Formats: sequence, C-alpha cells, structure tokens
Amino acid sequence: MDLDVLREQLVAQLTGGQAYAGAESIVRGFPAGFAGATSGTMRHTGWKLLEHLRIAQEDILRFTIDETYESPAWPDGYWPPTSEPPSGEAWLASVDRLLADLESVKSLVRDSRIDLFEAIAHGTGQTVLREILLVADHNAYHLGQLLQLQRALESEQG
Repeated sequence: MDLDVLREQLVAQLTGGQAYAGAESIVRGFPAGFAGATSGTMRHTGWKLLEHLRIAQEDILRFTIDETYESPAWPDGYWPPTSEPPSGEAWLASVDRLLADLESVKSLVRDSRIDLFEAIAHGTGQTVLREILLVADHNAYHLGQLLQLQRALESEQG
C-alpha cells in the first residue's frame, strides 16, 4: 500500500469539492442572516449545525492527539445551547475555528511520522485513520445538511 497516496486521498476527502461542495465554501457561503432560521421539516438551525460540526470535529481531533483531553458530555455537550449565535462575530469565530481545526486534522494526515494504523494509546482500539475517517464522514453529513438548509431558506425568500 502506498501511504502517500492514502494520505493524499484522505486530505482530499476532508477538503471536499470533488463529489460534493467543499467545507470552506459551504460554511463561508452560508448567509449569517440565516444562522438562527430553519425550514420546513429541518430540525436544526444553521447555528446549531455549524456549532455541532465545530464541537464534534474539535472533540475528535483533541481525542486523537491529547491523552489528557476529556470529551464533552453526550449528547448535550455536542450542541450549542441556543438556536441562534449570540452575535455575528460568534458566527464568524465558529467558522474560523472549524476551518482551523480542519487544517489541523489535515496536518495530522500529512505527518508521515504518524502511523495511521496504530491504535491510539489512550483509546479503546481506535486508530488515527478511524478518527480521520470519522471527521470526514461526520463533516460531510452535516455540511450537506447546512447546504440543504441554505437552499431551502433561499427558495423560501424567492
């Protein structure tokens, strides 16, 4: 197996933009004015989705690299307490943190000193590869929801 190819493919999957829109274009393109809105049968607002993405991704990253890290309480610790951001600055800060942590995950992938297949010493059998795939999968799911919410809200506005 060519590990360089695997690492390139993992970074591409984390970045998006091939089979689906990229993370950065989705979160930077989501109108902050829609942050507290929902549409039809959609359960979560843009703020709830963005913060959930940020919190979950940060949790997975910190678990992977920090043996002293403690995850938030499940499930409430993975969702913001409010449906709207406290301010426009909070929305932008969450976007910036999400994308910065995504870059940290990609850096982890690119680091050839990291054995992607080795079990995480403080885990319960998880490997770095499993955690990276979890970030990619979880992000793709909720980024799709965020994009779907944006399109629904734009359609409602005519």
